[in-house]
Formats: sequence, structure tokens, C-alpha cells
Amino acid sequence: MRSWGGKLIVGLLGMLIGGPIGLAIGVLIGHFLDRGVERVQSFNPFRPYRPGEREEVQEALFSAVFSIMGHLAKADGRVSEQEIGQAEAIMSRMQLNDEQRRRAQEAFRQGKEDDFPLDRTVAEFRQRIRRRRHLVVVFLELLLQTALADGELHAEEERILFRVAAGLGVPESQFRQILNMVLAQARFGGAGAAGAAGPSRPSLGEAYQVLGVNEDASDQEVKKAYRRLMSEHHPDKLAARGVPEEMIRVSTEKTAEISKAYDMIKEARGMR
Repeated sequence: MRSWGGKLIVGLLGMLIGGPIGLAIGVLIGHFLDRGVERVQSFNPFRPYRPGEREEVQEALFSAVFSIMGHLAKADGRVSEQEIGQAEAIMSRMQLNDEQRRRAQEAFRQGKEDDFPLDRTVAEFRQRIRRRRHLVVVFLELLLQTALADGELHAEEERILFRVAAGLGVPESQFRQILNMVLAQARFGGAGAAGAAGPSRPSLGEAYQVLGVNEDASDQEVKKAYRRLMSEHHPDKLAARGVPEEMIRVSTEKTAEISKAYDMIKEARGMR
């Protein structure tokens, strides 16, 4: 239901000042004020949840993540035992109970189907979360971690991920920045190193990518980026924003890579 506050207040003021004509003008102005308020609220990522909305959002996030995981696993035409093992590993990292694991496995199987409606699934998820940007970022990060579990992002996986990001309204440049950050964070944490000869020391350039800043950024910009990322992945804040506890466990693992990158940059710059 649309708000009538602006129409009522401005309309009454108009009537007091200009009589019936003032009332009409006031109602018209109030209408546009109410529409403006609605637009601001619809884009507000921290607006309160309606009763029952948090559970709906969490269910939508859970279902969409695992079904698209299955779709990513099938990207090269077949699902290998390794890819199934990777999905099971993520379920274990989330510490899912038996019922949650059953639901996740069913969603994963649906995603593997040849007629899986990827675009419709993404559109329904976007509608459900109502432009809550933090959930979009968590969603994309989880999918990227899945795609990178074997240490490589395949061309078809990348194509699907960019398609998902576009469906969520994320510009290509912004998603590429998220991709570079997750890639760098995976290197810092040693994730996806299967098959490698051995872990190599991350470079300083990768450290900057982890924080999402350029190497010529000021010390203040580096500190600001670090604090923002640590805040975004803080368990309490993620929970308050509606991220399911099971997914918070995976998301907060990133703080170790973020801290490691920040320490490397501080040492190189002589920052305190």
C-alpha cells in the first residue's frame, strides 16, 4: 500500500494557504513526495524486514545458491565426482544439518537439469531480496568460491557468472572487481590449490586486489577499504542483514585473507 502521509500533510497546508486550489496543488506535491520516499525505501539495503520476510529471503538465498551451484558444475557438459565433492565440502563448511543437506542436494540436482531456468531463478531471487545489495554480494561471492574450488575459473563458468550478475543488476565492471577480489582472497587463503605443485607466496599486487584498491591508493584509502571489508563480513552484521547462519560461516572465512593482505600492505608501506 502506498504512503499517503505526504498527500495529507501538504494537502492540508495547501488548503489553509490557498483554499480548494491550494488543497489540489498540495495533494499533487504530496503525491510526488510520497513517490520519492518509496523509491528511497526500495533502494535502502538496511530497511527493516517485515514479519516473516527474513525467513523468505533466507530460503530464497539458500535455494538459489545451491541450484546455481549445480548449474555451474554442469557448465562443461558433465558433472564430475570432483565437482560433487566440492559441493559436499561447501555443505560441510556450512555445517548443514540433515534436513538442510537434503534440501541443498535437491536444489543442486535441479540445477544440473538441462532445462534449468537460470534466468528465471535469478530474476525470482532478485525480486525476493528487494535490492538488498549486501545479499547480492554474499550470493555472488559464494558462487565464485564454488566455481574456483578446483583452482580454475573455466570460460563457461565465467560466462554463467557474468550472466547471473547481470540478472541481479550488477554492472560488469563491478562484478569483475568482485571476481578479482575473490580470486586474490583464494590465493591468500590457499583455496582451490588442488593439483598445484605447492603454495606460493601471494604478491603485493594481489594484496591490493584483495582489498579492492589500486597500488597508488593513499594510506587512508587502504585503511578505509580494509575497515569496510571487515565490517561487511562481520558475523553479527551479516546476521542482522538477513544472511543465514550457515552461509555466514563460509563468508566470514574471508576475514583471514583480508587481514593477511592488509598486513602485507602495511609492512610494505611502513604503515602503523
